[in-house]
Amino acid sequence: MTAASQQIASKSVKCAAQKRSRPKSSDIAKRLFDIIFSVSVLVLCAPVYLVLAVSIACTSSGSIFYVQERVGKNHRHFGCIKFRTMIPDADRLLHQMMAESEDLRQEFSENFKLKQDPRITKIGKFLRTTNLDEFPQFINVLKGEMSVVGPRPLVPEEIERYGTQIDRVLTIRPGITGLWQVSGRNDIPYAQRILIDVGYVKRRNFWLDLRIVFKTVLMTIIPKNNGAY
Repeated sequence: MTAASQQIASKSVKCAAQKRSRPKSSDIAKRLFDIIFSVSVLVLCAPVYLVLAVSIACTSSGSIFYVQERVGKNHRHFGCIKFRTMIPDADRLLHQMMAESEDLRQEFSENFKLKQDPRITKIGKFLRTTNLDEFPQFINVLKGEMSVVGPRPLVPEEIERYGTQIDRVLTIRPGITGLWQVSGRNDIPYAQRILIDVGYVKRRNFWLDLRIVFKTVLMTIIPKNNGAY
């Protein structure tokens, strides 16, 4: 290969790499929607946040917020922010409960949640049922760690459950809401949750996101039998 041919080949490879790394117009539009929607919610709902924060502080000791490690786009770990819904030292109590009960250990290993969790506070139960505990995650969206709509934000222990599908799921940011949240949440078997996340990544588009947001708002207003606990 001549020097000229090598130079042309090198330019072609460089151009192809730049093209692959260049964000799609749909991704840019989604990011703009995330920012505009998140800022609007944070500003318009500020009085609601204040009431919820005061309620949490007045009904149980501990921090108003709970930050949990999650895995985001391209396997990057981040701190997912929520309103605290559990008593202080909930993680230590969980280990104690599972050590004493095989049934609880089995349930948590399957779903990473307990349907009847004694660690949840009274205000925490309300926050979870209405999904209001997830409102602080709009800060994660503004930081570029999450999207308004996307796959579930996974804890590190869940990664291996996804097998070969995990790389596909983690090509985009996890969402505050998504297909899983509007399809039954924790009432859905874990294997089906994985299929839902993979299906969203394949099908995602702006109109699907809008439908999911609309359904999420309805479930917050009318939280009956939404699978949240």
